[in-house]
Amino acid sequence: MKHTADTEFRSAIAAPVAPTGPDHPEPLPTLTVMGLPLVDASAEDTIRAILAPGRRTIAFLNAHCANVMARDTAYGDALQRADMVLPDGIGVELAARMNGHQLTANLNGTDLVPALLARAQEQGLSVFLFGGTPGTAETAAQRLQADIPGLKIAGTRDGYGGAQDEMAALSAINASGADILLVAMGVPRQDLWLAQNAHLLSPRIQLGVGALLDFLAGNVRRAPLAVRKAKAEWAWRLAMEPRRMARRYLIGNFTFLARAARVALRGIPAEAYRKRALDLLLAGSAALLLAPLFLMIALAIRLDSPGPAFYRQTRVGRNGKPFQVLKFRSMYRDAEARRAALLEGSDRQGICFKSRNDPRITRVGRWLRRSSLDELPQILNVLRGEMSVVGPRPALPQEVAAFPEAALGRLAVRPGITGLWQVSGRADVGFDKMIDMDLAYAQNRSTLLDLVLIALTFRAILSGRGAY
Repeated sequence: MKHTADTEFRSAIAAPVAPTGPDHPEPLPTLTVMGLPLVDASAEDTIRAILAPGRRTIAFLNAHCANVMARDTAYGDALQRADMVLPDGIGVELAARMNGHQLTANLNGTDLVPALLARAQEQGLSVFLFGGTPGTAETAAQRLQADIPGLKIAGTRDGYGGAQDEMAALSAINASGADILLVAMGVPRQDLWLAQNAHLLSPRIQLGVGALLDFLAGNVRRAPLAVRKAKAEWAWRLAMEPRRMARRYLIGNFTFLARAARVALRGIPAEAYRKRALDLLLAGSAALLLAPLFLMIALAIRLDSPGPAFYRQTRVGRNGKPFQVLKFRSMYRDAEARRAALLEGSDRQGICFKSRNDPRITRVGRWLRRSSLDELPQILNVLRGEMSVVGPRPALPQEVAAFPEAALGRLAVRPGITGLWQVSGRADVGFDKMIDMDLAYAQNRSTLLDLVLIALTFRAILSGRGAY
């Protein structure tokens, strides 16, 4: 039988990587998002599963990847063939929430892979870095060795000249004896390369890691930890690299969210469909257009007082289901501890506490409340399906516990960023009147009413009436 040189080469290097036994771990739970089964587990459990005995190829899915997948069937097939696909970024998390699901963790590669390598070092495993411009893999390796003392770097190779001769690249990787291979050649190239060559590679763990080597080498500036924890790294990167990232994070994310919205809206009744479509359109557009403003406000809050830029608080949503409402932090960090001592000084009659001269409010926070900008992060709650653009104010659990029975009817609809109460004076409106307004909205809501209330919201913001 006659073989070509390429066939002989591939046969020769394929031999060392045959499976050695049925020592594969139990599969991690998954959640289908945009047609792909994404790992639905904590970072700790995911790292443990990746490093467990056995061979596996790992890919990541973010909004940009999903957009590429929609027009590149070969790339979609490559992701389907990966042993694990990990959710990466707020866009994928929002797509899951649009369908009524919540991913356990955002397993973005820039955080997960260094943690994975730290655990690999403890187990004596080595890693090969393949990709990036000339010199990037070497610089990234030096950074990793500085951050993870004792980590074994089996070798490095750039993704340009070093990737042109595929046979030479495969031979170099296999000859290194590496246990883990990081391929950083960008989407879709890295995943297509792995899908084609996974069976020819000796490293038993193979990951397509996108721009990770550029981050490690300092070619791309990483967002501060506080920004990453607040899930606002996309806004940071947009502000730092406006020309390069505008297409991906504005047009690209809008396209992705529109596609995710179409999936989420399937099977919803007509009136609910229209309301949800309006929510997704307005909140999605606002999230993209206001990203620079988000970043500026977050920085102002951090400079004004210690603590995170964002504030999470448990509120009661539709049908009494609790959720975490998002706001820009307008108070000092100990505000909740001081709340009980201030209840007697409430300026508002009824159950809901409100104080015009609340000493817990920061300087920046007072301006945010006056302008209603502290509520902006709730557009993410809208995208997640926990809130609507228009609806009753989301109440605290202790407020709901004290509600009279008639007031519970307001829980029949999703709480909103704005509504009848918000455009009628906000804190100047008493509790009983607020409940009457909320019940009236719940019984008579319509798309036209929502549009009218949204228009009136701008007038309420400009007047500042009842905002404190």
